[in-house]
Amino acid sequence: MKLADYLKQEIQLSDDTIQAFDRLWDSQHFPKGHQLVGAGSHSKKVFYIEKGLARIYYLNDGKDITQFFFDETSIYTPIENVFLNEYHPYYLELLEDSTVRTVDFSRIEELLDTNVKFQRFVRYIMTGTIKKLADRLRSVQLQTAQDRYRILLETYPDILLRAPLGHIASYLGITQQTLSVIRAKKSK
Repeated sequence: MKLADYLKQEIQLSDDTIQAFDRLWDSQHFPKGHQLVGAGSHSKKVFYIEKGLARIYYLNDGKDITQFFFDETSIYTPIENVFLNEYHPYYLELLEDSTVRTVDFSRIEELLDTNVKFQRFVRYIMTGTIKKLADRLRSVQLQTAQDRYRILLETYPDILLRAPLGHIASYLGITQQTLSVIRAKKSK
């Protein structure tokens, strides 16, 4: 979904204001496998996935662990960099050829200082991020692998067609073999 269309859907602003905000963002097409942000970076960019699929992952003892998936209409910013002035501990990788909009957070801050509706929008995005983190923590601590798989499919219905099974298994906190067993049970 185009950024301007997403903004029209999420916040009540005039078309002129939305167009002005939309013009702040650069648009680029990147190939599958492109790293938008690397671990240890200090990026102050905000990313909007207009088309495609991305994942956040980290390395633990050389093992690649998927933390989150981001599909169309997802907004991501390296919180550690932008708000805490720390290095980013994750990688942001594209899993498909993607169209990504980017803007430096400082340009958004200028709007936040002058527009209450944008302040509400950023609170909405931040609240969504906190909810996503809380849901992820709860799923890892309290849900079975089968429940995590079911919720993943509800959240991203076409994820099995878009992401490698190894990334899906690591997101669920299971092996690929266990994922195959769960998938086989679901197809019966």
